[in-house]
Amino acid sequence: MHVALVIVGGLVLLCLFLLFGWLWGASAAGMATAARAFVPAWLLMAAINMWVGVHHAGYGVREEAPILLLVFAVPAIAAGVALWWLTRG
Repeated sequence: MHVALVIVGGLVLLCLFLLFGWLWGASAAGMATAARAFVPAWLLMAAINMWVGVHHAGYGVREEAPILLLVFAVPAIAAGVALWWLTRG
């Protein structure tokens, strides 16, 4: 359940990035920049989530690595789709 909540949190964060990109840029270019900025920010948050799992919850790095990949990939792919949609034609 925690993994699903973190993924949903990442998607919500992506929406906030896109919203602020639209508010500050008032165009698709501002939203595309926000989608690009989201990916490294989300990678940092996913790595922190992995560190908490390893350090505080007692999981091994080998156990947490696939979770890190999943938690990072789903919102990052959504950001890539948003970026593609905002920059097409």
